[in-house]
Amino acid sequence: MLTTTPSEETNTTQKTSLYLENAEELQKVFNQFDANKDGKISVSELADFLKAMGSSYSSEELERVMEDIDTDKDGFISLSEFSTLCRSPSDAVAAASELRDAFDMYDQDKNGLISANELHLVLNRLGMKCSVDDCARMIQSVDSDGDGNVNFAEFEKMMSASIPANAGSQP
Repeated sequence: MLTTTPSEETNTTQKTSLYLENAEELQKVFNQFDANKDGKISVSELADFLKAMGSSYSSEELERVMEDIDTDKDGFISLSEFSTLCRSPSDAVAAASELRDAFDMYDQDKNGLISANELHLVLNRLGMKCSVDDCARMIQSVDSDGDGNVNFAEFEKMMSASIPANAGSQP
């Protein structure tokens, strides 16, 4: 019988329950991705988990995800840290962090703007073939200040417009 100690897991289990029925279900999912059964998830096991969830990350992005999740900085994800990963995407802090990470992935020169060239570079790395002109048109469709780039506020507005209304609460 799988159980977790209430003293350590109560708060995260309540938040996790939006996706996982209970602590036992969380433990089962954790165990699936803990391939070597050592009670913790390594960066390669995390990559397998994210791939199974439909996401593919570069090794650089994986390291950043690991840094965000591995709060005790031991190089592994514990069950309690894993429960944070399984939290609802409507959690404002997690969603904001994920959105910022996504923006930063496109903002290659770290100037706070996504240019058509940067968008072109990243999309092509991701296997999406498009021209710089196509990227410029994409940017133009969300560029509310007319500077030819996408800033974080424009990116945030664009991304929130693509999320169904029942996926999260608006302030």
